[in-house]
Amino acid sequence: MPLSRIASINELPEAEKRKVYARLIPRQLLDHFNLPEQESIRLQSFLQFRFAPGSSDVEMSLFHELRFPDPILYGHLTDTITGHIHILLYILNDPDAPRFNVDKMPDGQPTRFGTLQRNLEAEKKAMENGLAPGQVRRGLRLLSSAITQFEEFVDSLGHEMYFAEPLYYHNAVLFERHGFNYQTGRKKMEAIESGFQDGGQWLNRLDHSTPFRSPLARNSIRLRSWAIHDGILGEPFTDVTMYKKIRKSAGIHTCPSCGW
Repeated sequence: MPLSRIASINELPEAEKRKVYARLIPRQLLDHFNLPEQESIRLQSFLQFRFAPGSSDVEMSLFHELRFPDPILYGHLTDTITGHIHILLYILNDPDAPRFNVDKMPDGQPTRFGTLQRNLEAEKKAMENGLAPGQVRRGLRLLSSAITQFEEFVDSLGHEMYFAEPLYYHNAVLFERHGFNYQTGRKKMEAIESGFQDGGQWLNRLDHSTPFRSPLARNSIRLRSWAIHDGILGEPFTDVTMYKKIRKSAGIHTCPSCGW
């Protein structure tokens, strides 16, 4: 079977599929943490996978230290029905930054990054410290490098495009700014932008009724994302799927004049 799908890679012997998936790691990330090269056997001790034979998805976690609680890179990929690669979740963590437990409740129950339940105190502290929804630590500002590396991987599998699922509003805006287009959800993004303009329906809900509904969110991608995560739209941020053609930019900007 040609290596064009996650499912076909997962059928390889473990050592071989580990080697294939290691190609997803941005070289700049390895250099930043002085980790072994992608091809090095030593790198494998810093990697954890879930990639059972017969499955069509893979979870990869890269650690900078063997006993550190959070990976510096976490990726969850799957095949689409048409055989394309689909990014379900992609996280880059700065291990030197403070941790905020937005991913778990005080009793340890998981929150699924606030989509199942919310640790409001942890979220408030994370927001006040400059983080966006879903972040347990500050990011590494390596998204451009990560996208370049990911496109090399996708290209090596014989694809000309790939898909991504933005979990939050700010993810979708950042993907736009890195050249992504919308398969679904563009009208929703345009309606959100319209709702934060003069006379927009969301402005009167930025009323300090919760810590996540600051009037400053009008002109801030990050604070808008917090307000949307807090339910300002009256519904969750869902049904947005994006795609990108390799080495091409769609040039779409549903939030053209808003700062971070």
